[in-house]
Amino acid sequence: MNHTVTERFLKYVKIDTQSDASSPTCPSTEKQKDLAKVLVMELLEMGVKDAHMDENGYVYGTIESNTSKKVPVICFCSHMDTSPDCSGKNVNPQVNKNYDGKDIVLINDKSQIIKVSEHPSLLKQVGNDIITTDGTTLLGADNKAGVAEIMDAAYHLMKNPEVKHGTIKILFTPDEEIGRGADKADLKKVGADFGYTIDGEELGHIENETFSADGLTINIHGVSTHPGFAKNKMESAIKIASEIVAALPTDEMSPESTEKKQPFVHPVAISGAVEEASIQFIIRAFDEEGLKRQENFLKELTELILKTYPHSTYDIVIKQQYRNMKQVLDKNPEIVENAMEAVRRAGVEPVLSSIRGGTDGSRFSYMGLPCPNIFAGEHAFHSKHEWVSVQDMQKAVQTIVNLAVVWEERS
Repeated sequence: MNHTVTERFLKYVKIDTQSDASSPTCPSTEKQKDLAKVLVMELLEMGVKDAHMDENGYVYGTIESNTSKKVPVICFCSHMDTSPDCSGKNVNPQVNKNYDGKDIVLINDKSQIIKVSEHPSLLKQVGNDIITTDGTTLLGADNKAGVAEIMDAAYHLMKNPEVKHGTIKILFTPDEEIGRGADKADLKKVGADFGYTIDGEELGHIENETFSADGLTINIHGVSTHPGFAKNKMESAIKIASEIVAALPTDEMSPESTEKKQPFVHPVAISGAVEEASIQFIIRAFDEEGLKRQENFLKELTELILKTYPHSTYDIVIKQQYRNMKQVLDKNPEIVENAMEAVRRAGVEPVLSSIRGGTDGSRFSYMGLPCPNIFAGEHAFHSKHEWVSVQDMQKAVQTIVNLAVVWEERS
């Protein structure tokens, strides 16, 4: 297979596509459409006749079936936006050929060092070609690696009609990094039976389980009065909110002290004044019962703090964000089984794993498109230390093509 994945990736990361959670529009930033337009043009050039971008910045395309068999329609999906957590403007990717297994000093900010001690996956990459940033921005491998891999797989399928497959749908989404990637996706237009997001990390990993997630806001209603005459009267909502945050455990139930399948509560924003203040949390657990326990904990903690503020009140608003996709995927085991076979055919041993987070696939699975997540090779995402291996991206391309073949063979 002659790969163009590296060239595509290096081109895509130079297009600034950061999303913006404070924007109410879709996409949240118009610049995401800059990449969308490039992808549509490239798909049309390779012969994907219906490739187009809709008004919300989503890219759709169809690779027509070339088999007489009745094969389920499969969708491959990646997101085009990059995280707002670190600058994505003027990305200057660096290709470190024949990696020697040592720490990587980034060229334009030598204080930024990708240390093997902090990134042990690098030890598996000796002799491979590692793409990094120059130390001043993120790289955008999350998820432009996935975008480039789907594009390269599409190119291979279009140019090699002897590779038999059913109908393949392509979907590129905006705003995944701010939790809105599935919001305006037209799954009826996609028309797929099953899907795969290409947005995972380690080579060979297939993620069939995610957190279940809620957003929770605690609104504190304090008592405001003139500070010069406030004795025994004022109950500052700012101080109440601060006490609640200060009382959160740090040795458990927080992102910085949990791993694997341990749940957490995490304050992500605090705002307000003396009379009214709000704390925004994200709640994460792998099951509904875990979510409920975390939410009850915050309610009980708030009531405990408010016992010393008799004239203040509170309310809690809970918003469902996404749910563990495993509950849906377990009803269609062939989706994951075929992915594992596709990874094996790429010469890699598949590994089933869980995501301490979510993907577009979490939402899609509950919207009628069961959708596990496949490795894209991205590492240290949302940071200046982000990196990806050329060889891992090539294996991801092979896996996508193999998946199309496996579904056709087993139909």
